[in-house]
Amino acid sequence: MLLHINLGEYYQMVFAMAQHHKYSISEIENMIPYERDLYFGMIVDWIEKQKDKQ
Repeated sequence: MLLHINLGEYYQMVFAMAQHHKYSISEIENMIPYERDLYFGMIVDWIEKQKDKQ
């Protein structure tokens, strides 16, 4: 879970999800906190798998 992140890290997460994965900021902010954490975790896992393939 991302309950331990600070405000700056939160905005970095929102920016990454919006810029690189085409979520709108309103979609991200309207997510239930654990839902946002799960999606972000899945994105991080996907990125790591892509790096491993290379």
